[in-house]
Amino acid sequence: MEKIDFIPILLGTDANAYGMARSFYEEYGLKSLAIGKGALVATANSKIVTVVRQEPDLENDEVFVKTLRDFAGEHKGKTLLLVPCGDNYIKLLVRNQDKLRDLYRFECIDEELLMKLSMKESFYKVCEEHGFAFPKTDSCTYETYKDHEPPFGFPVIIKPSNSVAYWNCHFPHKKKVFVAENHEEYKKILDAIYGSSYKDTLIIQEYIPGEDAQMRVMNCYCGSDKKVRLVSLGHALLEEHTPEGIGSYAAIINGYDKELSDRMVAFLEDIGYVGFANFDMKLDPRDNTYKLFEMNLRQGRSSYFVTAGGFNLAKYLVEDVIYHKEQPLVIADKKVLWSIIPKKVIFTYVKDEALKNEARALIKEGKFIQSLFFKGDAGLKRRLYFMINQHHYVKKYKESFGNKGLR
Repeated sequence: MEKIDFIPILLGTDANAYGMARSFYEEYGLKSLAIGKGALVATANSKIVTVVRQEPDLENDEVFVKTLRDFAGEHKGKTLLLVPCGDNYIKLLVRNQDKLRDLYRFECIDEELLMKLSMKESFYKVCEEHGFAFPKTDSCTYETYKDHEPPFGFPVIIKPSNSVAYWNCHFPHKKKVFVAENHEEYKKILDAIYGSSYKDTLIIQEYIPGEDAQMRVMNCYCGSDKKVRLVSLGHALLEEHTPEGIGSYAAIINGYDKELSDRMVAFLEDIGYVGFANFDMKLDPRDNTYKLFEMNLRQGRSSYFVTAGGFNLAKYLVEDVIYHKEQPLVIADKKVLWSIIPKKVIFTYVKDEALKNEARALIKEGKFIQSLFFKGDAGLKRRLYFMINQHHYVKKYKESFGNKGLR
């Protein structure tokens, strides 16, 4: 057995960070250390992850570099594996990678590729170049929004091009993503967004019909040699419907699509990608094609479904970055039911009977996994937090299900 001689350092303290900490613990028995802007409840009172630095100004490049270099200075002689778990952290790492490579182990893309992939307008151009379909898309700016009209019919989706700037703005009834059913609602949403501190571009898209169960998520890991090592597809059962969570996955069953996986491998290797990638897409019932929404340059909050299905995300990262092992391409094909919500919510709001039957069968087989509930990390405070969390989800779905407007 190889000597385990590294410490996972997670950038972020949310549910995504906890899922990665759980992956590291299950594969290597290692406790992760987390650094973030603040301590969030998802990683609190845990035996498998400890938040060791809270720096409210961490999104400042100088503060980011100083915080990480100071931390590394306190752990001299240790191999520190750096794992960004949020959009803001991956951007910070990419911008400052040359200032940290002497102290940390990590892999990431360069800033030019990051800008091309993280801004939705340029990402769709890349999609077009590689033959991926995407929703009809337009954009508006702070300077043009008052006179802007969508070039396609309603309903339309409204979402920020700059997710980090949008996260930091505030206005009444703010939602992660909006759906405008008509022209009047469209104008009100734009007025509200641009009445806040957000002044960047907004993406306007046609609404692809279908329930949450038309959504798919694909997670990939690309090695430092720019070869894809892992592809794992997820079939969403339900998304979140809270204002801050719209579009985030709440329940997933692992899927399998060889043709789609092969196309994604070719795409990632052609652009020279390294690290984790996470794709959101929807199966359009009008033409039975996948329409790509966005690419996250990291593992997603729901990505623990990959580990739960038997393909541990931490292992793929460690084998590459720490041990420099060659790994063959794997297209994941094992199924579990992953969830952050109670079973009751799944069976109340999912409409597809075939999916519900598949979910029941997986539960019966003992293949129901919830990221935030881990028997190896189930102290009294975490159990209490989880019970409250699950109760709140029942309440939140009753209050918010289907509400994607400015209300």
